Amino acid sequence: MARSIRIGGASGFWGEASHASGQLLGTETLDFIVYDYLAEITMSIMARARAKDPALGFATDFVSAALAPNIKEIARQGVRIVSNAGGVNPRACGEAVRKLVADKGLDLKVAVVIGDDLTDRVGEFAEKNTTEMFSGEAFPDPGKVASINAYLGAFPIAEALNQGADIVITGRCVDSAVTLGACIHAFGWTADAYDQLAAGSLAGHILECGPQATGGNFADWRQVGDISKIGYPIAEVRNNGQFVVSKPENTTGLVSTASVGEQMLYEIGDPQSYILPDVICDFSTVTLEQDSADRVIVTNAKGRPPSGCYKVSATYADGFRAGYVFNFNGFEASAKAEAFAAAGVKKTRTILRSMNAADFNDICIETTGGESGDVSGYEEVCLKAAVWHSDARAVGLFLKEMIGMALATPPGLSGFTGAGRPKPSLVVRLFSFLIERENVPVLIDMGNGTEPFAVEGEVAYPIDPVRPDPPVAEPDGAMISVPLIRLAVARSGDKGDKANIGVMARAPEYMPWIWSSLTEETVGRHFSDVLEGGVERFYMPGSHAMNIVLHKVLGGGGVVSLRSDAQGKGFAQRLLACPIAVPEAMAAGLQDPPGSTKV
Repeated sequence: MARSIRIGGASGFWGEASHASGQLLGTETLDFIVYDYLAEITMSIMARARAKDPALGFATDFVSAALAPNIKEIARQGVRIVSNAGGVNPRACGEAVRKLVADKGLDLKVAVVIGDDLTDRVGEFAEKNTTEMFSGEAFPDPGKVASINAYLGAFPIAEALNQGADIVITGRCVDSAVTLGACIHAFGWTADAYDQLAAGSLAGHILECGPQATGGNFADWRQVGDISKIGYPIAEVRNNGQFVVSKPENTTGLVSTASVGEQMLYEIGDPQSYILPDVICDFSTVTLEQDSADRVIVTNAKGRPPSGCYKVSATYADGFRAGYVFNFNGFEASAKAEAFAAAGVKKTRTILRSMNAADFNDICIETTGGESGDVSGYEEVCLKAAVWHSDARAVGLFLKEMIGMALATPPGLSGFTGAGRPKPSLVVRLFSFLIERENVPVLIDMGNGTEPFAVEGEVAYPIDPVRPDPPVAEPDGAMISVPLIRLAVARSGDKGDKANIGVMARAPEYMPWIWSSLTEETVGRHFSDVLEGGVERFYMPGSHAMNIVLHKVLGGGGVVSLRSDAQGKGFAQRLLACPIAVPEAMAAGLQDPPGSTKV
């Protein structure tokens, strides 16, 4: 078995930069390159594509942009490829890659992992009165379901590699599985090697969003340099689970404890119960150490037996939505924008009532911006007006009436022209539930027929872990408030209608004061304009960090939401402005955030 392997992360979503593969291959040091393309909304888009053409439904640019220009170099270097580019049609993706390999005259074995697609069992789930695991809602109308996919784990990927696959393609699996599968294969990790499985999963979590681990979306963004030349992440994983994060030489970006820490905190819930098909991870004790420039050592991930269930995500059609973005300027620009939007909504509602049509399911009017220039009261604002309705014609009517108001509007309206009127788009809602692992048959296709693969190993009912004692702030003398950004970095993301904000202190001694100030009540007030549910927070002593989870805060999330920030990507930036009370002496010694203007 290998003592260490080097894995490059080349893709974080469908549409990722096409140059990443060539950049990583340029290091000539990699054993694997992994690609993550999938999200819930991506699956629904792919499902619609497959419905129109049985040969589609996968990430076509994996074949055309990632592999085609680089396949000969991949073969020359012996780099093995693992990707979930198969989407809802992994067989078709596998066939496309095999054709590419044959056309190039290469001898590469392509494997396809099959079994995640449960769409043909929609009637079964409806008949069993399956309920949504978070909201308790009833199963949707089977006729509106676009996709149903179980999140598979890493062991089928490892088995395909064990059988000699050079390229492994899966459908829906957990994002980190493409990395963990490579580790299981290389090191022979067994199903009960929980700490190693957790560490490999964490390595995958760091790699799965591409350059977000190397300075992308980073709080101290001015340190990163020219982002057009940013390096993609590399994880050198050792057989004990310890790994080092780096990036290719002669690229920009930044690999620091803070940039890697932000990615570790990204889009997680309870950091002591990060539930995956192969292991339940505990990241609360993970430590990050700067080894040298652009090299961070990650250690001490812990794991527990998995639950024995797969999470299943179904997507289904639930009406239509559309909207406009306009600009207003001048005195009282905000009031002008709101009056304009209100008039458009009123006109549309009047017509709908005259037709005995239903009202909108949701309406969202948002203005951003404010005073600009040297004259008090002069504003420049952006208006977003959007609606959601079960009938596309009602949404189309709203679009028509809004633009029809252009000559009756208060003064100061402008906008980018030439693109034409927007069109109603399908609202795709997410429905999640659990299914026992043994009820999801998994197959591996090595190109000469399929073979069943059964995941084995102990399972256990998830338990509530022992929580670490949170840090205690001990005021002694005068206190002063400073914005959180002076004390911490932060990153936020989404999970359905939830958002998380990971906060990592710039120094361990800051964490007690951050924890003391960012109470559930304080955070709730800070996001009171969008928060409909509760607030949870979790302490992570290993990285002097905390994770904050906001429930029911995204207006439904994804393409269901009409909000400008439907995925909570800007929530961390909002929180970084929150005042934190610290001792006067500590405040006096604070440095400005690296590379930033004075805060």
